[in-house]
Amino acid sequence: MVNLHTADWPVYRCAGSAHRIPLAYCDTPIHAGFPSPAEGYLDDYLSLDEHLIHDKASTVLLRTTGDSMIDAHICDGDILIVDRGRQAVSGDIVVASLEGEFTLKRLIIRGSQLILQPANALFSPIVVSPGQELEIFGVVSGIARRL
Repeated sequence: MVNLHTADWPVYRCAGSAHRIPLAYCDTPIHAGFPSPAEGYLDDYLSLDEHLIHDKASTVLLRTTGDSMIDAHICDGDILIVDRGRQAVSGDIVVASLEGEFTLKRLIIRGSQLILQPANALFSPIVVSPGQELEIFGVVSGIARRL
């Protein structure tokens, strides 16, 4: 497997320290359609790393490039939260290494056939041949994006 630390992708590993930044959290949903009466209450505090990351020790952050996953709402420049300890199942969005090249795709498993499915009609699915080297680097569990 290609070492991500020497590849072109920047890798940011979550710190294992207990430093958390709890932010004020309001559980009242915000309607994206018509405005609703203001019911804003401070309900609690929320730590984004606790909310978004299940297992800090096995989680890495990767920045995306390209638009093959745009229909899955993953855009160029997004930061992926990737869990390397999670077992990938069919339908998961994964970071995969195919023949030493990393790609971000949805993993489709049909019997013994593995398909790396883009989420953009402009890209073709990659059907993994039995002789090809495929390794699932990790399962994408979330994204972070600045607006």
